[in-house]
Amino acid sequence: MSDSITDLFADAVDEGALTKASLRVLATPDINTKLQAAMGVDVDNVMASEVVLVNILMDNSVSMGPMKATAMDGQNEVVDALLATKEVDGVLMLSTLLNGGAVGGYQPLDTSSKLDAKTYRITGNTPLYERTVDVLAAMVAKTQAFVNGGVPVRTITLIVTDGGDNASRHTSADVKQVVTDLTRQEHHIIAGMGIDDGYTDFVDVFTGMGIPDQWILTPGNSKSEIRAAFRVFSQSAVRVSQSAASMSQVALGGFGT
Repeated sequence: MSDSITDLFADAVDEGALTKASLRVLATPDINTKLQAAMGVDVDNVMASEVVLVNILMDNSVSMGPMKATAMDGQNEVVDALLATKEVDGVLMLSTLLNGGAVGGYQPLDTSSKLDAKTYRITGNTPLYERTVDVLAAMVAKTQAFVNGGVPVRTITLIVTDGGDNASRHTSADVKQVVTDLTRQEHHIIAGMGIDDGYTDFVDVFTGMGIPDQWILTPGNSKSEIRAAFRVFSQSAVRVSQSAASMSQVALGGFGT
């Protein structure tokens, strides 16, 4: 990729896709180094007339230990659902861990890393706001790289956690600034899944991050409930991949559409 991430941010601001307030959140001094690995495949190597970016931020903090296998299976089922669509050639996925960062960068689905015991290791705390900002920064940069190449882009992002933030430099207000900027456009959807920990109000957590109510899932912590929630998200991701024309309807309707 010839443009730096900060150059791509500047282009997004110039084109009105990002406000200067969001730029101040995203453009940290180390951002070019921090996110280079997340950029993945070069845009010139993607032979598609339009692109869908699917982003999953997966909690791998210590409290997720009992749900490790279920979380891996859930994300991998999303990949399988998208692989079964006829639009698969235009779908790129970025998988990111709450502790550990990007897993392989943006890649076509048939080469993207599914989560397994080697890539999905349980460790650390819950830097929810910090890592969400990183994921959104990568998504903005990759989107702009395609836009600069004349390729239309739609995105759908899922943030998965089983607890509130306890380890971030960023705040919920920082996240909300960026999420609000992105979701006011018709081609970005950002969703949250809060797996019940017995005391966290995940609707409050995610609305504080700017995520609309219709894009919040609050499953219990049983295997069946978690996997059902991932299936709901996979259905939305498939709908986003299928039609640019229906994107605004899907965005407004949320998981119920």
